Amino acid sequence: MRGVSRASDAGGREHLCWAFTDLDAFTARARDFLADGLAAGQRVCLVAPGDRDGWVERLRDLPGFDRPGAVAVRSLDGLYGRGAVVDPLGQVDTYAAETDQAVAEGFTGLRVAVEATDLVRTPAQLAAFARYEHVVDRYMAAHPFRAMCAYSAPELGTDVIAKLASLHPRGNVEPLPFRLHGWGASGTVALDGELDLRSHELFPWALRHAGAHWDGEVVIDARELGFVDHHGLLDLDEYATRRGLSVVLRTRRFSAARVADLLGVDSVRVEQVA
Repeated sequence: MRGVSRASDAGGREHLCWAFTDLDAFTARARDFLADGLAAGQRVCLVAPGDRDGWVERLRDLPGFDRPGAVAVRSLDGLYGRGAVVDPLGQVDTYAAETDQAVAEGFTGLRVAVEATDLVRTPAQLAAFARYEHVVDRYMAAHPFRAMCAYSAPELGTDVIAKLASLHPRGNVEPLPFRLHGWGASGTVALDGELDLRSHELFPWALRHAGAHWDGEVVIDARELGFVDHHGLLDLDEYATRRGLSVVLRTRRFSAARVADLLGVDSVRVEQVA
């Protein structure tokens, strides 16, 4: 699956998972991402650990930096306590309110770059933040809010980075077998890539966290899913059954519907679409 080499290459699906190797790499990508927002008339915000004044100096030469109210810089250390576990719905509510305020004050939306490594270090932190990533992704699909979620690859390791990347529509993490995210058509969930041998451990994890706030009937836009094996369909059916959900999987693949029929899954209906 193709990633993006620059934070500005993601088109309209700008909820990016950005893995970086050092502070300079993060700074360069954050500047690029925020500069695009300023050029588009958005209010932008950087959230990163460390001294706020130091981060202000790193951004001061961005075009549009001096526009009143255009740029906010926040220290992650001041926003969250050590080992803080993010409240997924509360965090989305906060960004929704700030997006509304930005629009009311004449900006076209809100764009945030967050160095979030310190928010996913423990299992409890990772679980909560993963749920947040999916909820905020679905919010972004319908509102003028964009975000780059950056994580230190050397500090977190490839397994954690892959888990987080699988819940974003775009990013620079490769190879990645699939992405389960909120940018489907008409507010549906979307599933891109392939569900194959590489996905057998990652997909159930992604389902548990992305689906934590699903209810009723869930439509998954899987038109960009190139392949799904029987394990993927069984994982989806097991999760839906356990949660009492009804899942509609919309795919271009005739084989997916055939495999679902052969498996006799109860909670997943496969619809073939153009």
